[in-house]
Amino acid sequence: MFRLVLYIFETFRSYLVLAILIIASIGIMAMNENPHLRTIQSFTLTTVGFAESILSFIPNPFSIKKERDTLLSQNVKLKEEINSLREEKLENAHLRAMLDFKQQRSDSLIPADVIGKNIHFVRNTITLNMGSSDGIKVNMPIISVDGLVGRVTAVSGNYSIGQILFHRDCRVSATIERSRTNGIVSWNGGIVLSLNNIVKSVDIQPGDRVVTSQFSSMYPPNIEIGVVASTHQVPETIFQEVIIQPSVDFSKLERVFVLLL
Repeated sequence: MFRLVLYIFETFRSYLVLAILIIASIGIMAMNENPHLRTIQSFTLTTVGFAESILSFIPNPFSIKKERDTLLSQNVKLKEEINSLREEKLENAHLRAMLDFKQQRSDSLIPADVIGKNIHFVRNTITLNMGSSDGIKVNMPIISVDGLVGRVTAVSGNYSIGQILFHRDCRVSATIERSRTNGIVSWNGGIVLSLNNIVKSVDIQPGDRVVTSQFSSMYPPNIEIGVVASTHQVPETIFQEVIIQPSVDFSKLERVFVLLL
């Protein structure tokens, strides 16, 4: 340490001596009562004051960096708060919709959270955080505020597995609400459903609402399944294929109800 101090002193010795002499000169001039020195002192103070007033407009780079870091930190915190508030708003809106939906229906409903999804294969399922200890049994319908989700296929004490409409073994007896025409809803892959066994003579329009029918042995009637997206004539048959856009977005499904039958 001593060698470092000695090295610095040797390197900047001339500057240090000059600085000491300048400080000593200023001190002597400050204590001197000579009128000529008073004039020089006044001129010096005026010059220094003017220079400082000009230099005060030049921002301090260290101060700017500190202020920038502080603002960036505050910006990150504000964004986190905004995202949290937005999430809480969506959460409240969804819970309010579920509460309104439950109050509108006379069925016995068990609310459940979707804690797992398998929606990338031909046997698409969801996992719920409710099971037999909550009164859930196999084949009970699963619905959401948007419409029909599927049915329960397996149950344990605290969890259950649901088969969704996007499942190759899914079949739902359905009715086109406007024409009261009945058919069978199934999934053939992709993000849409098919309504089968509809003869070509039936008037079906895009936008027609499709609901569960009164002939279903598993699902209560009038649960929304989706709306007609398009129709296609099946060659060499008397039937037409009806493409249905499901009301439920299974990729965003978070909360559902299990109907106690």
